[in-house]
Amino acid sequence: MKIKVPSVHLDHMLKQTRNHHAQLSQMADVKANMLLTIASVVITISVPHLVDPNLRWAALVLILFCLATIVLSTYAVMPKIPVIYSPQLKKRPISDTFNVHFFGDFARLSYSEYADLMEDVLNDPDKTYESMVKEIYTLGVFLAKKKYRFIRLSYLVFILGFFASVITMVLTSGLVISFLH
Repeated sequence: MKIKVPSVHLDHMLKQTRNHHAQLSQMADVKANMLLTIASVVITISVPHLVDPNLRWAALVLILFCLATIVLSTYAVMPKIPVIYSPQLKKRPISDTFNVHFFGDFARLSYSEYADLMEDVLNDPDKTYESMVKEIYTLGVFLAKKKYRFIRLSYLVFILGFFASVITMVLTSGLVISFLH
């Protein structure tokens, strides 16, 4: 990446874009936590209805969909870094997707390796801008492909659960049969 004239307005634009992505990430976390809370409350309210023969199956369907919502929402906010850093992971060469600003990437490096990489980036304005652009890109891809994708699935499953529960309640209550006669 070649920047013809590094300037303050470029720095400001990159900083503003990075902050916008960070805000989107926070919004995604809030949405996922909201879904987790609502689905948990719906489960708590639905469990007592499992003993009611008229509502048993509708409550069970609703509980199952809420559990799926909880799993998807949890996955959306779960950190996507390795639980254990194995020796083979540490030996892996730095790839094109390596982000010098992301702790999940540089945590496998020794301090001297990290300091050398940062020195290289900080001493070359083109590399500095390139690393900032790469960080913005990486965060944007992560938001689109991971967080927001699974949050959207969580919302869809949650809404579908309510519709499926109502349909189950109508079918099991005999309303359709009495209406047809």
